[in-house]
Amino acid sequence: MMKETKYIFVTGGVASSLGKGIIAASLGKLLQARGFKVTNQKLDPYINVDPGTLNPYEHGECYVTSDGYESDLDLGHYERFLNIETHRNNNLTTGRIYKSVIEKERRGDYLGKTVQVIPHITDEIKRNIKQFGTKGEYDFVITEIGGTVGDIESLPFIETVRQMRWELGRNCLNIHLTYVPYLAAAKELKTKPTQHSVKALQELGVQPDVLVLRTEHNIPMEMRRKVGLFCNVEPNAVMQSIDAPTIYRVPLNMQNEKLDEVALTKLGFDIAKVPVADMESWNTFLDKLESADKEVRIGLVGKYVQIPDAYKSIIESLIHASAYNNRKLKLELILSDEIIKENVKEKLDNLDGIVVAPGFGHRGIEGKIETLHYARINNIPCFGICMGMQAMSIEFARNVLGYADANTTEIDPNTQHNVVDMMEEQKTILEKGASMRLGSYKCHLKEGTKVAKIYNTADIAERHRHRYEFNNKYKREFEKAGIVCSGINCDDELVEIIELTSNRWYIGTQFHPEYRSTVLHPHPLFIDFIKTAIQMC
Repeated sequence: MMKETKYIFVTGGVASSLGKGIIAASLGKLLQARGFKVTNQKLDPYINVDPGTLNPYEHGECYVTSDGYESDLDLGHYERFLNIETHRNNNLTTGRIYKSVIEKERRGDYLGKTVQVIPHITDEIKRNIKQFGTKGEYDFVITEIGGTVGDIESLPFIETVRQMRWELGRNCLNIHLTYVPYLAAAKELKTKPTQHSVKALQELGVQPDVLVLRTEHNIPMEMRRKVGLFCNVEPNAVMQSIDAPTIYRVPLNMQNEKLDEVALTKLGFDIAKVPVADMESWNTFLDKLESADKEVRIGLVGKYVQIPDAYKSIIESLIHASAYNNRKLKLELILSDEIIKENVKEKLDNLDGIVVAPGFGHRGIEGKIETLHYARINNIPCFGICMGMQAMSIEFARNVLGYADANTTEIDPNTQHNVVDMMEEQKTILEKGASMRLGSYKCHLKEGTKVAKIYNTADIAERHRHRYEFNNKYKREFEKAGIVCSGINCDDELVEIIELTSNRWYIGTQFHPEYRSTVLHPHPLFIDFIKTAIQMC
């Protein structure tokens, strides 16, 4: 453990969605591989208190931490890359910062002073960033700032970076990620957008220490020196992040660019005295991922498939599991809205396995139910997650138990057979934000079941995000007809897992196992699901 925590900020310019989160996670992985204790943090400029109420079409997946915080999807990248748990303090929004400051003002904490962006808002941001260092748990805190330099809403965060660089000196570093476009007509890479982005950052009082240039084409060293000259950045600190076939190659690409070495040097380390990064286990995974030549065909059925980021953790979990099963994932994203009885065979018949995705609301639910009916009667390996498990329950009740109107009260409050109903503690909650059943809960697995064998333990803990649950009133009927309630929360008897004993792999989980799958520790349910799907190939 070092005497002082070092703070690294990752900012972005020119365009959004350049991959700041992947660069931040990659640097974190490289520093961790050198023996340092690292955590990553995301600052989001939007005014929502958290991402929980955001439409997936606008913001992608809402990731859930073990302590029950609805967070930005970049926290998923951090956990998958670093194989660590993040928590609510690893993600901050403008809304949450302002809410905290306003609550303090209402209590009189500021003793009658005029509350302003500087110093009160920036002090609150700094307090949240520095708390990782004050606890003495981490050598490095890598903080990614969402959006791009020049956005009005991100100004308090950039000002915070300026203040912390002034206060901490050599214990603080800024990495600025920009985009270098290629003009096909001129057959040239253009660095002017990068120069303007850095100039905008400098006008706000922040001089970048390292420039990472996102590009589809190799950037010559002469061009990098030119960028460094215009931007006051040393040539060896101007590096490229070229498009990669998989995000899991980016840490190695950035290692080749010496990102970790340059960052450590600028933070005052003698690089000769720092252990070399041990990336052996990472390389083992990557070798499996890139060398697989046979495919496994998995269909992901959901209502947000036009935006794959809405199911980011599920997709990455399938990639992990496929690689460890020596297969290349061939993923088909299937819009559940479009699945009907007349076309379900055409859409699903060529698949080795099916995942029925989470998703609130009535749109697409009947397509999911039709999918599950087809998978069940044709013995296709099928994995239902959250709403996917609830849809499994509805389909089984309708087509096996004979309850034609079976439904969830989320969709049909007047159904006579509410096999899925709102949790009792949820019925008195009126506010939507952060009010669901969230975070990690314990679950006991029934002895002799498929999931008990897969997990190889009797007790597990998994993360939740839901308001509705399997109605235990129907538990005995389900189990008599062949559905085993194989995972139960011991505190409230909530059914967490169901499995159909007559099928080779037909399992539904109320929780989200995808949140726990990492590069080095893929989730056992996904591993076994893919293993079974391969047998269909």
